[in-house]
Amino acid sequence: MTRHRSGGRTVDGILLLDKSEGMTSNAALQEVKRLYGAKKAGHTGSLDPLATGVLPIFFGEATKFSQFLLNADKRYLAVLRLGIRTDTGDSDGALLEQCAIPVISDAAVEKILAAYRGEISQVPPMYSAVKVAGKPLYKLARKGIEIERKERQVCIHQLTLVEKTPEELVLDIRCSKGTYIRTLADDIGADMGCGAHVKQLRRSVAGPFSAEETVRVKELKKLADEKDRAEIDRHLLPISAAVQDLPSVGLTRLAETYIRQGQPVLVANAPTGGWVGLFSADSQGASTGHNEGFVGVGEVLDDGRIAPRRLVLVH
Repeated sequence: MTRHRSGGRTVDGILLLDKSEGMTSNAALQEVKRLYGAKKAGHTGSLDPLATGVLPIFFGEATKFSQFLLNADKRYLAVLRLGIRTDTGDSDGALLEQCAIPVISDAAVEKILAAYRGEISQVPPMYSAVKVAGKPLYKLARKGIEIERKERQVCIHQLTLVEKTPEELVLDIRCSKGTYIRTLADDIGADMGCGAHVKQLRRSVAGPFSAEETVRVKELKKLADEKDRAEIDRHLLPISAAVQDLPSVGLTRLAETYIRQGQPVLVANAPTGGWVGLFSADSQGASTGHNEGFVGVGEVLDDGRIAPRRLVLVH
């Protein structure tokens, strides 16, 4: 990492932030970007202000590979408050309806949950960033405008009842990208006959990353106040961490030269299809906290050659 002449440092890597409750994802991003003095940064998979947990921040060249994490599965621990519906689907919203909570057995709850496992359709909530005619739905919702939204197909890989009290359900949820937990809570509440909203939400896993690997803003602030730049940089993962689930392919120096020129290459013993991570042959699969050796990602063509798709710029 080097100092850029203007606009901040050139920082390349991934930070796994544990976003705190009450902070928007963009506010968290801007704070982290400031603490790192970084020129360029972005986040993947926004979390609602109410939610906490894994929010990956991508710096510099890593932003080219954020889409791989955006498309990854997520896992959440959600606390549903029964008997109350809100306009946002969470506890930050205004009260829409309050109902008596029926006495319901664990077996009955399990039957309701079973209907939501696997492929399901969801209608995005009005309080969401989905755009219609170029305008985010939440901006319309704030004006009291509600419009028709198209259903979306998502997949609930796991939906487990962790705890049940007379007023709350605690659910462990593993789901595909684009799943709205607030919509899921509202639908489950409707099936229970009393309504529900998300009281607490924590993202425990995003793609290959878990909450155990995260760092909080207050910890980064402490290091920044101490001007311990080396220590704050140690929290960064290499860019290749974004594509660690892809098969890795080692490139000879000649093959890397062709790849960087945009030309497909043949690589011995490479996968026969799909996307691959590209590394210099002498550092294949490197993930030692730096970005040396990671070239980018490629796609295997029908003729077996590997075509470059996204490459790391060599500073």
